[in-house]
Formats: sequence, C-alpha cells, structure tokens
Amino acid sequence: MTADYANRRTLHTLTGVTRLNLTIRRCHNTACVAHKKPYRPEAEGSFALPRHEFGLDVVALIGRLRYAEHRSVPEIRAHLVGRKVTASERTVTNLLDRYDELLATSLTDDGRLKAVLAAQGKVILAIDGLQPDVGHEILWVIRDVLSGEILLAKSLLSARNQDLAELLSAVKTACGVPVTGVISDGQHSIRKAVAKALPGVPYQLCQFHFLREAAGAIYEADRHAKVALKKKVRGVRQIERKVEGRTDPEADVIRGYCSAVRSAITDDGRPPLEASGLKLHARLSAVVVSLSRVKGEGGAAPELTRLEGILCDAFRTAGGAFAPVYLAFGWVHQAAHILGRIELTGAAVRRRLSGLLGAMTRHRGVVGELSGAVDHFVKVSRSYWGGLFGCYDTAGLPRANNDLERAVGSHRYHERRATGRKGASPSLVLRGAAKLVAGLATRHREVTAAELAGADRVAWKRLRAELETRRERRTERRRFRRDPEGYLKALENKLIQLRLPA
Repeated sequence: MTADYANRRTLHTLTGVTRLNLTIRRCHNTACVAHKKPYRPEAEGSFALPRHEFGLDVVALIGRLRYAEHRSVPEIRAHLVGRKVTASERTVTNLLDRYDELLATSLTDDGRLKAVLAAQGKVILAIDGLQPDVGHEILWVIRDVLSGEILLAKSLLSARNQDLAELLSAVKTACGVPVTGVISDGQHSIRKAVAKALPGVPYQLCQFHFLREAAGAIYEADRHAKVALKKKVRGVRQIERKVEGRTDPEADVIRGYCSAVRSAITDDGRPPLEASGLKLHARLSAVVVSLSRVKGEGGAAPELTRLEGILCDAFRTAGGAFAPVYLAFGWVHQAAHILGRIELTGAAVRRRLSGLLGAMTRHRGVVGELSGAVDHFVKVSRSYWGGLFGCYDTAGLPRANNDLERAVGSHRYHERRATGRKGASPSLVLRGAAKLVAGLATRHREVTAAELAGADRVAWKRLRAELETRRERRTERRRFRRDPEGYLKALENKLIQLRLPA
C-alpha cells in the first residue's frame, strides 16, 4: 500500500482545539481484493470516534461528571464551557450515550469476562428484571455474585420463560466456567427458565422476597390497626398550643412528651419484619407508662394528664386489634430467625421451618380474624419450598438477591439526583443494556479515554444499532399517542404502496 492522499480533522479536546493530519493509504493493484480501499491510521481511534468532533477525553469527562458526580446535562455543559470546550446540551446528551455504549462494550467483552471468571473457577448467577413502565420492555440483568461483574443486561418485550432461558444459556456458554448456583426472586417465569437452561444447578429463591410475599397479609393487618389507632390520637396539637410561648421547665417537658407522640405517629416500618403498627403501639404504650410514673410521683401537669387520657382512650377503642398482630408477627420473626441460621445444613433448616409451619396451622385459631393471613403465609411457604434451602449447602450462594437489587437501586437513585425525576427514567430500560453497566462501573472507579478507545468498534456498532432500533420503536409509540389517526393513516398508505404493481 502507498500513501495515497492526506486528510485533516479538527477535534475539540480538553487541552484545546487539536488538528489531526491523517495519511490515507490505498492499494493500487487491480487484482487485490482491497483495491482502492482507504486505510486510515490506527492511532486515530485513540483520539476520537469516527465522524465525531470531540475527543474521547471529553467523552470520558462527561461520563465521570454524570455518574460519579451526579451532574445534570446543563451542569455538564456549563463545566465544559468553563474548560473552554463549547458544546450544546444536545451534544452533551449524545456524547453521554457514546460513553455508555463504549464502556459497556469494553466491560462486557467476552475475553475480559472469561479471564475474570477463570481466575475464580466458577460463577454464581443472580438474575432480576426492571420494568419502570408497565406495558413496556423489561430490562433483565444477570450478574456474577462472586466478582460483581454484570454478565448480561438486555431489554426484552416480555418475561416469557423461553426468552429468559435463552439469556441464561447464552451466559452459561460465554462464561467458560461451571455455574455452581443461581439466585432470583420467586417469579415463576424465572423459575421455569432456570429449570430449563440450568438443570441440576443449585437454585436459591430470595428469602427476603419470600418473607415479604408470605407476610403481606399480616403486614396489611398491622397497617390497618395502625391507621385505626392513629385516628384516635387526636388533641395533641391543642396541648402544644396551650404551652406555646411558655419558657418554664414544665412547658419543655410537656413539649417533649408531645414530640414523642408525634414521632411515634410519623415513623413507618418496612416490610416484612418491621411492623409499623406494632412499633406505634409499643412506643405509645411506653409514653403512657412514663406518664403514669410521673403522675405517681407527686402529680402531673393538667396538659400531661390530658395527653395520657387521649392515649388511654385510643388504646381502649383501637388497641384490641394489636393482640393477634403481635402473635402473627411473632411467627414471622421466628421464620426469619430459622432462615438466618446459616451455620445449619439445608435439611436442618427445612426441618425446623416445617415444624413452625405445622404449629402455625394447628394454632391458627388463636389469631382470630388473622387466620386467613396465617393460611396465606403457609401457602406461600409451600410455593417457595423447593428453593429456600440451597444456600445452606452451596458455598457462596447468598440467601437473598439484595446485592443485585441494591446495584439497580443505586442507579435509580443516581437518575433521580441527576434528572430530578421521582421515578425511574424510561431510558433506564430503553438504553439500560449500556447505561446501567456504565453507570455502576463509573461510580466505583475513574474511566480513562484509553479504556474507551480500547472498546471493540464492531461490537460497539452492533450495540448502538440495537439501541437505536429500540429507540425507534419507542418513538413510534409516542407518535401514535400524539396523533393516533395520522399514525394509522401513514401505516395504511405505506401498506397500499407496497401492494401497488411495480
């Protein structure tokens, strides 16, 4: 090949405007299969992407500002302008998309992942799905529990077990090491997909999801009891008004008791083990006991006597609903304690949990109206039964899928900070195959321009085409919502044109 001609290319980099002088080589042998095909210098790819006017160092900086510092697009543009790099907000958005694609391509490279997994000799898969918008795509994420590497992130139109089985089979083939365990939530399509793609592999269902689903009816009963009790705690504000403006020590004590009641009322628990109603009942009971002690040691202020009367009346009216809730939640905590005995074997844990479920079935009548909630707990336990005990006999297999859920949740938290959206952005599923992988990696370490330049360009173009196709489908849905009649008319015209004779 000979140096045929030269091109010039201007780039905007962090060090200033840079001009590249490119020598283009071509073969002039007419018998060559690459006759007259231009070959550009390989080093050009370390500076910028094809047909881009901004260097890869600018792209790397945009990614760090977005994911590590949670900057919005206008803030990133202002930072670039401050560093003498002029770009519009639209350009910043496009370069951020290129950052996601390049870094995701580099991190999910088969050769890199095989080297990481070969060093540990095995892989334990965690799988979960994310669907912020009902009716749209679902982002499925498969992650290695041991290394923390995301092995696959792909958006699918549904949650069919056939599609999930194909994803799991592809990951199994690409790993190059044995799959020694799988963990997921209790979704039936995932269970069927694991049984189809990974038969015989120890399979653990997330115990947190199990407890949350099994104790859901009991938690609802607790919530209703809490609401009924809160409705009866009325008049605290009037007591606070009576001591408003007073600075004597007794007024401070009264305000302190009122603050304790308000704090108890506004504190919520989290399912499945933190019962907000029981917590409210216990804290208000402690306030009543404290007020009775004060009254027994020489009398109390009229305001405190009034507060004690309010709480006692509330307990007499609505406090009776908590007795069965205490019993039912006691069983829930016993189940959680049994599952937490990681030093036991799976057979021992299975035997103890089976004994608890039998006791709950025999004594379900002591909880009165909550007997149906107890039956629900036993029914869900039987549904999860085959997948609750794999973690006790398989080294490294976790009891819960919390690590993967926290990773996805951290990205959703970042999206809220950077965009101001309350819920997850639709782009998290639309471009999640690149955005999620890039975001998680950037928050753990700094990504350089050299790492972006090392991404396989063929794989990058393939990923970009896939994301662009998905974006076009989402655009079509938006166009239909905006003008249904015009959208359908355009489809009709296109179909009529296809049927016309040539």
